[in-house]
Amino acid sequence: MVKQVEISLPSMGRGYHLITHHVLKAIGDLPQTGIMHVFIKHTSAGLTLNENADPSVRRDFETFMNDLVPDGYHKFTHTMEGEDDMSAHLKSSIIGQSVTIPITGGRPNLGTWQGIYLCEFRNYAGSRKIVITVYGE
Repeated sequence: MVKQVEISLPSMGRGYHLITHHVLKAIGDLPQTGIMHVFIKHTSAGLTLNENADPSVRRDFETFMNDLVPDGYHKFTHTMEGEDDMSAHLKSSIIGQSVTIPITGGRPNLGTWQGIYLCEFRNYAGSRKIVITVYGE
């Protein structure tokens, strides 16, 4: 069995946003065993798995990534779309554009405190397109 859906998430603003519920609602029933692959179709946002309980983790992600790759870095030349343009592309490459999750017993086999994050690196981003593909039996 292969199942694939594409969803558009509403603009969520800059930051790290839990989207696990959006993904699971969109894909519907899962097979008993398999793999779920979640992919974002953008170069200035990313996806990752991490802490889903304490919001301070999401704030610390934002703080660290902004220190690592600051907006408006004076050596950037790709700046047509603003000071957050090139830094967003670099952060997207550092974090990555996809996550893969095993499916066990018809449920995503995530750890107790794991959730899927949309990592939004632009100050004024629009909606984001996510492709969810499930392989299983």
